[in-house]
Amino acid sequence: MTNRAVRFVAMGLFAAVLTACAGGGLFGPPKIKEEPIVPAAALYQGALDDMDRQYYQTAIKKLEQLDRQHPRDALTEKSKLMQVYAHYRIGKFNEAILAADRYLALYPNGKDVPYVLWLKGTSYFGQIKDITRDQQLSRDAIDTYDLLIANYPNSEHAKDAKEKLLVAYDQLAGKEMSVGRYYLGNGEYTAAINRFREVVEKWQTSTHIEEALYRLTEGYLLLGLTNEAMSAAAVLGHNYPSSDWYKRAFELLGKQGLAPQLNSGSWLAAHKN
Repeated sequence: MTNRAVRFVAMGLFAAVLTACAGGGLFGPPKIKEEPIVPAAALYQGALDDMDRQYYQTAIKKLEQLDRQHPRDALTEKSKLMQVYAHYRIGKFNEAILAADRYLALYPNGKDVPYVLWLKGTSYFGQIKDITRDQQLSRDAIDTYDLLIANYPNSEHAKDAKEKLLVAYDQLAGKEMSVGRYYLGNGEYTAAINRFREVVEKWQTSTHIEEALYRLTEGYLLLGLTNEAMSAAAVLGHNYPSSDWYKRAFELLGKQGLAPQLNSGSWLAAHKN
């Protein structure tokens, strides 16, 4: 064999060794190590034990393994429920929401649906930002809590949902007030009135309702709409007679020789308690 031929043979062998080292092997691709099958009950109990020790990440891995290995086992429903809970407990709210959606899609009539809805709503609620930020999370929390309350009014979770709704309402009302004040300060009175009206019509249980009625009095006066201004002040005085905002509205009207008086044709008449 010539030196040149020897070199070609050596290069071929070298290439084969490189291929084998890269994972191709001389006799085909390497075998993938199979995941050992663990009984569903053992995985579920192990996950619960991990949660008791607050090892939530480890628990989630066991629950996901249970889902992979035993998709038709009776414990799978509980596994998916506990995944929602585990993600929620460690503050992984987006993952909790996705896990909740998976559970609800698979078990729409499951006995734990009220709890899953509460976990989902509270995962939105836990991410609510201050009123200067976008309030989509507040809206999502409200929609989820409304679904829970409408469908499971006697659930133990419905009461807590109602309490959290008030906070979420306050967030949306606060956002509207913030924008309304900005418009008012910049002379955009109609735009400001629309924001304050939104609070009065939609968020009557919020802590911003008294100021909203005062700001309507102020805005309508600035536009020269005295009947609407007097109506806003009249509703404020009727519903919240001891309010400082009512005293301010009364004084504001008085400077122009006006007094609170409800015009029956005003949209505000519907908001007199």
